[in-house]
Amino acid sequence: MEWLIKRVAKEFNDGDVVNLGIGMPTKVANALPEGIKIILQSENGFMGVGPAPEAGKEDPDTVNAGGQYASILPGGCCFDSATSFAIIRGGHVDATVLGALQVDEEGNLANWMVPGKLVPGMGGAMDLVVGAKRVIVAMEHMAKNGGFKVLKKCTLPLTAAKQVNLIITEMGVLEVTSKGLVLKEMAPGVTFEEVQACTEASLITPEKIAV
Repeated sequence: MEWLIKRVAKEFNDGDVVNLGIGMPTKVANALPEGIKIILQSENGFMGVGPAPEAGKEDPDTVNAGGQYASILPGGCCFDSATSFAIIRGGHVDATVLGALQVDEEGNLANWMVPGKLVPGMGGAMDLVVGAKRVIVAMEHMAKNGGFKVLKKCTLPLTAAKQVNLIITEMGVLEVTSKGLVLKEMAPGVTFEEVQACTEASLITPEKIAV
């Protein structure tokens, strides 16, 4: 997954305000290219989120949206939930990176529940994918049971419809367009045939695919 995380990190510009979802996306902050600094926003009310604190220096009042201990960098701040979601809904977040259970060729996203299973709730995902200027899905290409995650049409309850811009997996980079999913880039050692075999949706290939 190292390639996936580093590839996501290349999508940001210096100074971008970015919201990273819990799990795999949080690792992106430690893989930014040299010269690129981003401002991390957390929907529970922080701007300028830093790395996890050292053992013994945790502050129970400073946690990220996933409930994990966090730190605030110099110049960062905290605010109430209403302000936090005004930032998100107001279009002030340049990009959000989320995991997904399913995503399809129309840019529909399902990432919050499986019917019949206990779930904590949607959290801020619904607001983020509608409010952020760019929505990047970072996930494993296939489900643990071997099923497709990149589909023609999502079958799970949607988080949002037609909001995903880019899908990055350990196999490659897929761009959501009006014509379908374009395979923009493949991970080292991966072939187009392998990516297509692991994808239910039909992939569109440009004249040149980056590797």
